[in-house]
Amino acid sequence: MESEKLVLCAANAYEQKYYFNERFAGIPESIKEELRILCVLFTREVGGVFAIAFEDDGSVVLETNADDDDITYDEVSSGLLVGEIRRRRQELFESLQIYYRVFILKEDMSEYLGEV
Repeated sequence: MESEKLVLCAANAYEQKYYFNERFAGIPESIKEELRILCVLFTREVGGVFAIAFEDDGSVVLETNADDDDITYDEVSSGLLVGEIRRRRQELFESLQIYYRVFILKEDMSEYLGEV
């Protein structure tokens, strides 16, 4: 049984639209803007649909797909770009995971602060 993912944000090259889940309105504006740029630039370069979402445990997932009849979408390039984004933005995604676990899952924040 596959778990439902909670989408944080997504961009759609076909409709030229960007979506941000208002459930995460507490995320700082600078981070929201960085996420918007990431998603929009991805779809401009590769096409299709790109989404950043959370698994039930708070893990951040990057997903991309395209319409079956989209001959301009390159699955290999999209996979490489997802890997590059994940490497370059690792700190951002780790911070988002902590945000999700603390503010959405309501986990105890002290475990993320370490020994004080």
